Amino acid sequence: MGAMSSTWESILARLDDAAALTGIDPAIHQVLRHAERILEVSFPVRMDNGEIEVFTGWRVHHDTTRGPGKGGLRFHPQVDVDEVKALAASMTYKTAIVDIPFGGAKGGVRCDPTKLSLHELERLTRRFTFEISPLLGPDRDVPAPDVNTDGRVMAWMMDTLSMTTGQFLGGVVTGKPLSIGGTRLHSGATSSGVVVCVRRVFAEHGLSIPGKRVVLQGFGKVGGPLAFLLSSAGMRVIAVSDVGGAVVNEGGLDVAALSDHVTKTGSVEGFHGGDPIDADAIYALPSDLFVPAALGGVITEEVAEKLAAPIVVEAANGPTTIEAEPVLDRRGIAVVPDILANAGGVTASYFEWAQSRQGYPWDDELVAERLRTRMESSFTQVWGKSQQYNVSLRRAAFALALERVAAAIEARGFFP
Repeated sequence: MGAMSSTWESILARLDDAAALTGIDPAIHQVLRHAERILEVSFPVRMDNGEIEVFTGWRVHHDTTRGPGKGGLRFHPQVDVDEVKALAASMTYKTAIVDIPFGGAKGGVRCDPTKLSLHELERLTRRFTFEISPLLGPDRDVPAPDVNTDGRVMAWMMDTLSMTTGQFLGGVVTGKPLSIGGTRLHSGATSSGVVVCVRRVFAEHGLSIPGKRVVLQGFGKVGGPLAFLLSSAGMRVIAVSDVGGAVVNEGGLDVAALSDHVTKTGSVEGFHGGDPIDADAIYALPSDLFVPAALGGVITEEVAEKLAAPIVVEAANGPTTIEAEPVLDRRGIAVVPDILANAGGVTASYFEWAQSRQGYPWDDELVAERLRTRMESSFTQVWGKSQQYNVSLRRAAFALALERVAAAIEARGFFP
């Protein structure tokens, strides 16, 4: 089973497990096994050479009982409806874990953004936004950046919706540029939340942070800032891999120099401050912490057998396949799951949305403090749940999320 085809099946398996653990109402379990609504659109885009190309995209609402849909938009050549559905469902649970008033949504367009000019990307974004506009709105569904999308894409989405409705719709997307109501701490929020989880899981295992060795997979939007934060905390980032290659330095990589190298060349490959290593060899490097911060499905059964780190904190979405989980459990590897570990991003999105709604920006200190306390308390609750049910942190996180979503569905009842 490839990572793509199994993502929805994996989410269902995790949901079924959580339902069995918590003993929620079977009717609610049934409801959550389906996505609320799936919109598939195919739309023409005029390319720079004058020709028309047709692209296909999706916006999925998995469950909006606890609030408007919330979830990223990704541009990727392999995106399919199953993946978008699975990511939407994981947003339902992620927003519940950090207890913010949102439901789960996700969007994707099947395209290769590296082959598109800036103008083509803008036309594609605006046309896609227009096609899915019936689903969007500050109280309906609030997109955010994800794989291959950024603040610029969010600005185009916001502008398109504002133009077609004749209203300034600041709260319709998050991860916006600062000039139109974005927040300064949004971009690093996922990484900051991951660090909170690293500190807490080390503390719960009675481990100190300074001098500990980290292997980091991915050096992009999350991995880049994360490398800085972990080394600032006193950890040694001994290996980093990305799509281009991997480098290792047992004494610890110079993160600032590596960052400059990546900015120049686009990859960690060829960095002189470390030795080249096969990207698949990073898993077996002796280390204290492994952080997947790239795409999903990388920790397979095979990888789980050779993973050397005793602790994994999932910065990426869905990095561990369902088949790998029992292997990690059997080997006693502690995993802080994605739906908790990387929830700093959606929490910052919630803060940005709230500020857009209030028309009043908060101070940076306030944002940082609220982000930290929300991640702290979410970790505490998931850790408590794992003790209560005597299960892994992942199963505990899904159980906690499911209890919260189920309570909301019960409170609202079934319409009509």
